[in-house]
Amino acid sequence: MKFKPVKDQLALIQRGAVEIISDEELAEKLEGSFKTGRPLTVKAGFDPSAPDIHLGHTVLLRKMRHFQQLGHRVVFLIGDFTGMIGDPTGKSEIRKRLTKEEVLENARTYQKQVSKILDLEKTEIVFNSGWFEKMNAYQFLGLSGHLTVAQILAREDFKQRYNSGKDISLLEFIYPLLQGYDSVELKADIELGGTDQKFNLLVGRQMQKDFRQPQQAVMTMPLLEGLDGVQKMSKSLNNYVGISEGAEEMFAKLMSISDELMFRYFELLTDVSLDEIKQYKREIESGKLHPKKCKENLAIEITRFYHGSNEGQKALKVFNSRFSGGTNWDDAGNFEEKVIAKSHWKRGRLWICKLLTLCGVSKSNSDARRLIQQGAVMLNKNIVKDPNLELAIPEKEYLLKVGKKQFIRIIVDE
Repeated sequence: MKFKPVKDQLALIQRGAVEIISDEELAEKLEGSFKTGRPLTVKAGFDPSAPDIHLGHTVLLRKMRHFQQLGHRVVFLIGDFTGMIGDPTGKSEIRKRLTKEEVLENARTYQKQVSKILDLEKTEIVFNSGWFEKMNAYQFLGLSGHLTVAQILAREDFKQRYNSGKDISLLEFIYPLLQGYDSVELKADIELGGTDQKFNLLVGRQMQKDFRQPQQAVMTMPLLEGLDGVQKMSKSLNNYVGISEGAEEMFAKLMSISDELMFRYFELLTDVSLDEIKQYKREIESGKLHPKKCKENLAIEITRFYHGSNEGQKALKVFNSRFSGGTNWDDAGNFEEKVIAKSHWKRGRLWICKLLTLCGVSKSNSDARRLIQQGAVMLNKNIVKDPNLELAIPEKEYLLKVGKKQFIRIIVDE
């Protein structure tokens, strides 16, 4: 197979990457591949600990796609064996172990979802139970000789847990060795992972060296901030965008992110060229382009990637009809009046999500947070962007608009 020149390959491979260990090794591997026509084996592992894939996961998947577009062999490793242990990376306590049935069910949904990003005909999907379940006890215990306890405890998250007196299971100690051995089995040339995976990725290099294999190059990708712009995107924090969500919901959630986060999403989640992204920045700074219009372009780009070429524009029309701040409040007729007891305003403050729940426009605080993230909530004619907003007791009243048709006048009962 004829590959692009190394310089052209690196331009795409390095996009969005945080660290490459090492740049020289990666360039050498690409050069060798270019000369021989042998594709590199690029590995990324995913433990199916939850059934849904969100945009945070796709940062890694999109990098795999880049390698795939360049003609390299992409291995999507499903850690069905390691998933029953659970990756301890970044965890402050022992995590709940999943059953084999739970892991396999999640794995089935993974394969369907990744087809939105990767070309499955050119993707090798591998389960690491394929080799671990064939090991006898002697072979399995033999893996433990490739790392010392001191090396394990040097890992920052383990160090913090150990120093604070929190339990660390022996299974968690073993996890990096298992992930590292995956690279030995696959003879990986390159392994991809998030920045929080660096320790585990480097264990893979050490394991390959111990097994007298060429060491893999390691590439870390950033952890994507969620809709709040602060915490890592996570379903548990309700700051995520699932790739299987409907087009309208996906679009609305993306419209709720900050202007600053918008460009990070452009780089990590779209195929828009870096030159075009820079042009967007210049036009916003000069006042030629409004940030909202730029964010619409982002939401359209991502929505149509996962739902089809026309769905982005359709979602934009729905969003503007539902959540546009241009609605004339005078057309709302008589506002529905809601009286909120002063006792709810603890120390004179009330959480916006709690207010929406008290008004009956949301079923729960999490439902209220979702409405805010979709841009569906306006307070005194201003769109509420922060789901953590705390309101002071109004001097007179608050005027609340939710969606297109709900208009509420909030009065505090003395």
